[in-house]
Amino acid sequence: MDGKPAILVFYRGGWCPYCNTQLSDLRLIIKDVEALGYHVIAISPDRPEELARTMTRDKLDYTLLSDSKAAALKAFGIAFRVDDETIRKYQGYGIDLEKASGESHHALPVSSVFIVDRAHKLQFSFTHPDYKVRVPGSVILAAAEAIAGHKQMVKPKKQ
Repeated sequence: MDGKPAILVFYRGGWCPYCNTQLSDLRLIIKDVEALGYHVIAISPDRPEELARTMTRDKLDYTLLSDSKAAALKAFGIAFRVDDETIRKYQGYGIDLEKASGESHHALPVSSVFIVDRAHKLQFSFTHPDYKVRVPGSVILAAAEAIAGHKQMVKPKKQ
């Protein structure tokens, strides 16, 4: 992260309409959060090839990372295994989790956003078990501004 603070957005995949809405919403705040010094990184279990399609289709101008092995999802404690009934339901909609990730673990993240500071300390987190509920970009921006403002207040000015 090059010593920069980061906004980490975990999403289920490019096949998820709620995720795509959230990714598009982030485009509205990207210039403001970058002006505050933040990297915006969106992470999903999708393979890199799937991420490339998402970036092109949605014209995203921030970083998308593949966590196809679900290592980051597990490390952040937000991974869950999709049950067999839901997998069959998804397949009926043309959603193939194994094809999307290239893995058979059937792991997805709980929708989550984390903001970490330059020291990689967690300063903000939002997770919600209902995949339809997402933190709005305006709230992410407000949190990033508050964290950046707090950091500026902590540092005394040189005289």
